[in-house]
Parts: sequence; structure tokens; C-alpha cells
Amino acid sequence: MSLKLQTARTIKWNAIDRVATQLLYAVVGVVLANILSPAEFGLVGVLLIFQAFATILVDSGFGAALLREKEPTQEDYSTVFWFNLLVSCLIYAVLFAASPLIARIFHGEEALIGMSKVMFLTFVINGISIVQVNRLMKRMEVKMIAVANTIGLTVSGAVAIWLALRGAGAWALVWQNIILATVKTAILWATGHWLPSMSFSRATMRKIRAVGMSVFSSSLLNTISLNIYNFVIGAFYTITSLGIYTQADKWAKMGSASVSQILTSSFVPLLSKVQDSRTDFLRYVDKTGRFTNFILLPLMTLCAVCAAPLFHLLFGDKWDAAIPLFQILSVRGVFVVLISLYGNYLLALGKARMLFVSEAVKDGLIFVAILATVFLRDITWLIVGQLAASVATWLILLVLTARSISTTTRRLASHIFPFLVASLAMAAVGLLIVYLAPHILPLSLTASDATSRIVGNALLLILQSAGGIGVYLLMASIMRLPELPESTGYLLGRFRRRRGDA
Repeated sequence: MSLKLQTARTIKWNAIDRVATQLLYAVVGVVLANILSPAEFGLVGVLLIFQAFATILVDSGFGAALLREKEPTQEDYSTVFWFNLLVSCLIYAVLFAASPLIARIFHGEEALIGMSKVMFLTFVINGISIVQVNRLMKRMEVKMIAVANTIGLTVSGAVAIWLALRGAGAWALVWQNIILATVKTAILWATGHWLPSMSFSRATMRKIRAVGMSVFSSSLLNTISLNIYNFVIGAFYTITSLGIYTQADKWAKMGSASVSQILTSSFVPLLSKVQDSRTDFLRYVDKTGRFTNFILLPLMTLCAVCAAPLFHLLFGDKWDAAIPLFQILSVRGVFVVLISLYGNYLLALGKARMLFVSEAVKDGLIFVAILATVFLRDITWLIVGQLAASVATWLILLVLTARSISTTTRRLASHIFPFLVASLAMAAVGLLIVYLAPHILPLSLTASDATSRIVGNALLLILQSAGGIGVYLLMASIMRLPELPESTGYLLGRFRRRRGDA
């Protein structure tokens, strides 16, 4: 199979995985958000902070280091597996003992003690599957990962909804995470056709330690940047405020995280294969950069512009406080993905030190933004500072990454600007439709009748989406952006081949 076809199939299955995952998350998330309170989401939001750090410690960057290796051996995989298992058990023991301290830090919420002891089992269970996932990604065979994720989300979501309806409260979210991790891990082990050897190689640890520890350091800093706002809001504001923020952040990340994960899973193995040829590497950098922005910018623009009718349609007015936060975080998601993309370029070339530097820059700017806004006692300003820090980080890393991969800043910047122009036109049309909505829609968006209000918001959402997407595609066609015919040609070609096979 050619590298181009293999990459296309990998992208396809990663896309299927992410679309199915986000659809299931969305359906389950909407139902749970209409049953549970912001405070209950806030309690689990606290636990997710510690779980995120534990997950990074369990992997310690060695999974990413193996992904970069051209031909990992059975001994390599086995060594990383036993390391992950040992570290995950040790970290769980520490967090189990620290559960009363966690409750004291977050306003003395005693419920956190019992919940943390159960919830933290998830990173132990997920740690067992790291090598199985890594082997599939290395071979660019991600179909079974998509299947495991879909089944796991379906089962865990159904159980969580059932528990929530029976009054389990925040525990419904805890068991959702436990069941999801268990089902995914069981499927991957049942179908992975791999078992670890009873061996642990110090030579393997030395071989991957340099890249692994650098990736771990940068991942740790990245996790700090992603979770520090959860910690600040939960510890210095209220648990309810954290619940509102986590909902806004979760829905905003559905778009940006999906794009980031699809491209990371698809392109890092590809870039690592051409790392020895500067010409080929930069050619693929151009393709990945432009394709990322072709998808990312209109997606996040649409999320920000359509936020109000989307939230009102899904949740009524229960989560109105999350709407402005969602809009700001959607814009920030663009820069988060681009920063992650630059990190992938550095990772593919083994520029581990620069990867750490980039994360240090990002975290330093976030820390400055928090100090500048936290004392305003307003979450909205806190999130505006988060956006400003991400923009500043992107500008700095644009220059540093260009130098590190031996290209120009202008060449990297050119990946974003044509799609930015098309997306701004898209946003303008969406806002114009909002302005004209009271005059063109037959139903009021704020009517006292629930049915009229739902239909009115649904019509506004459809108009904004159709108008925005139509303008974006028109602008892409006018500017003759090659990504438009390439993507449509690939999709139509696959469709025609399937019809021919039938």
C-alpha cells in the first residue's frame, strides 16, 4: 500500500473515530447537562484535574517516543507496558491517600473523598491500554481504536444517563469514566493480538529516555496550561463556577480537540517517515498546515457565531452563563490547535528540547495572564486573559518553529491567512443573520411558549450554519484554494469506488 493511500485511510478512520466520539459525547452530554446541576459537574471537574496529571505521569512520554521510533521491537513495547503499569499503581496509591486533602482544598467538599478513590482508577485502566493503542497507531491501523471508542462511549453513556435519572448525581459522571476506560481497554486487549513479554530492558529505557522525558516535560507543562484554570476557578471561585466553565470548555474543545487528535494521529507517523529529507518534510508541513487551517478555522468560527442558538436549543436557559465563555474558548481553540501542530513538527524531527521550550513559553504566558486577571473576580476576564496568552504564544512559536524546522516565518504564516479571510467573511454573514433574525424569522427566539422558542432557535442555527458554510466555500472557490478540490475530489472518488464495488 502506498504511503499516500495509507495516510488517507488513517485520516479517514481517525475522522470516523472523532466524529462518532463527538456525536456520542454530544448526545450523552446534552442529556446529562439537562439532568445534573452545574455544581455536580464542578465536583467531577475537580477530579479531572488530578486525573489529567496522573495520565501524563503514567505514560511519561515513552508512548510518544515509541511512536517516533522507526521499528520498535517486542522488547521495547513490553518494557514500556511494565513501566506504565508500575507507575499507574504507585500514583493511584498516592492519590488514594491524598483524597481528604483534595476535599479540603476545594471548599471542604466531603463528597470528593469517596468519588476520588473510585474515579482515579480510570488512569490505571487506561494505562494498561497505552501500548495497544501505540502499536495500532504506529502501523497506521486505527480502525479498532475507533471501534473501541464507539462501543465504550455507547455503553458508558447509557449507564451514566440511567444513573443520573435515578438520582445518582455526580456519581453518574464518575461511573461513566470508569466504564468507558474498562470497555475500551477490554476491546483493545481482546483484538490487539499482542501480549507483553516478561522482560524489562534498561537499554530500551535509555534509548527512548531522551525523547520520552522531553515529551513528558512538554506534556506536563501542556497539562498544567490546560488545567490550571480549572484549579484556579475551583479553588478561588466556587464549585458551581467550575461546573459552568467545564461545560463551556468541554463543548468548545469538541471541535478543536477533534481536529488536533485526527491530525496528530494521522500526520506524526507520516512526518517521522520523511524526517531525513528536508524537501519532503517541508512539503508535508505545508500540506498539513494548510489542511489543518482549512478545517479548523471555519469550524471554530461557526461554533463561536452560533453559540447562543446552539445552547438555547440544547439546554434552554440553564447554561446561559456558559455562552460567552464558550465563544471565547472557541476562538482560543484555533491557536491551541496551531500550537499543538507546531509541536508535532518538532516532535517528528526529534527537536525535544525546543518542544519543552515551547511549552515553557506557553505556560509562562498563561501564568502572567492569570496574575493579571484573577483578582478581577470575574471568570469572563479570566478567560479573555487565557485567549490573549494563547495568541501571544502562537506568535512566538511561529517564529521559533520556523527556525527549528529550517523554514521561514512567512511560509508558516501563509498556512493560515487565506483561510482566516474566508472565515472572517463567514463570521460576518453569521452575525448579519443574527441582526436580521427578528425581522425574518416567523417565531420569537425568546417566546414564552417552549415549542416556539425551540423552533425559532433551530431555524436561526440552520440559517447561520448554511449561510456561513456557503460563504466560506464560495470564498475558497474564489481564492482558488487547492484544499477545496482536493478534499471534495477524495470524498467523491471514494464514493464512486464504493458504488462501483456495489
